[in-house]
Amino acid sequence: MRCLWSGEAVDALLQTKRHCPSCDAKRAAAFAAFLKDEILENVGHSLITFTLPKMLRVYFMHHRELLSDLARLAYETIQELMSEAVDDQDARPGVVAVPQTFGTLLNPHPHLHCLASRGVWNAHGCWLPVPYIDTSAAEKLFRQKTLRLLQQRALLNDERIELLASFRHSGFSVDRSPTVWPQDTEGIEWVARYLLRCPLSLSRIHWTPGARTLFYEGKSSHDDPLAMHPEGETLDVYEFIARLLTQIPEPRRHGMHYFGAYSSRARTRRKKHGLKLDATSSGHDKPPASDEPSPSSKQRAALRRRWANLIKRVFKTDPLLCECGGRFRILSFITEPKVIRKILDHLQKRQTPSRAPPRDDSPLQPS
Repeated sequence: MRCLWSGEAVDALLQTKRHCPSCDAKRAAAFAAFLKDEILENVGHSLITFTLPKMLRVYFMHHRELLSDLARLAYETIQELMSEAVDDQDARPGVVAVPQTFGTLLNPHPHLHCLASRGVWNAHGCWLPVPYIDTSAAEKLFRQKTLRLLQQRALLNDERIELLASFRHSGFSVDRSPTVWPQDTEGIEWVARYLLRCPLSLSRIHWTPGARTLFYEGKSSHDDPLAMHPEGETLDVYEFIARLLTQIPEPRRHGMHYFGAYSSRARTRRKKHGLKLDATSSGHDKPPASDEPSPSSKQRAALRRRWANLIKRVFKTDPLLCECGGRFRILSFITEPKVIRKILDHLQKRQTPSRAPPRDDSPLQPS
């Protein structure tokens, strides 16, 4: 096999279908629709982010199976603090946890995003709101659980743990923003798409064909197109490819984890016994009254698969709406290649401008 030199390697990387923005947007929009329609209850939610110190990130990059354990530890931290707030150890919040391994500049940065309900459900399915949790207490509890996990896996010894404990700043952090309130459909879908965002943005790559280096913009500079000196990093093309390859997930491993009231086991049990979670204990959590029948799970799944519905969710425009105010409808599906080619050739001929009629400059003769 011929080894690609730097320029050819970057060109092949930019042309690959692995990071197709269109497919990634569809996947994120479908995931957001699934969370909104199937998983999340009509209560307030917070996006809680758990980060690790730099000294410990290498363990989770080389042992990707620990990311699932890290998600479990984050849920246990949230559950213990919320159940203590309502004085009910059997109460469970609903948490959707998504581990991520990349930073703004594709640097190795394993961390965890948790979309957690702002409250818990007790054993009877009653909603108990918890408007606030102490992030400082959550940071200390999560730090203790993480160090214990690494020690049990024989990755950290007592000497290294003492060294981490001697630091003025532990490197662990817990952030609980933003907050999405009930009935905020757009906010829920925006946060859900953020959880499943692609690590690579093609529009932030600045590369000259044949060059051995490229410039990758930071996220903040990409958001500000008027910046004269965008923030970012100049990387060798091989280093850039190496950073990208480290973000490829391992096969047959779950990238999304559901805990508590949102776990698969809890949802299956409620569906089997015909139970529903109560989210009406507080006035602002009451869902609006609607006379429209709720669609079944198969109907909601079919709606999520429709490209038109996904485009409408992401871009806030209906592609099936005609300029005249009417709506397009599907007449038939054509699958024969010969017929498709004939139709496309005909449309291409119609787009070709026709030749103008000949111009007659001779004077008109009187009759």
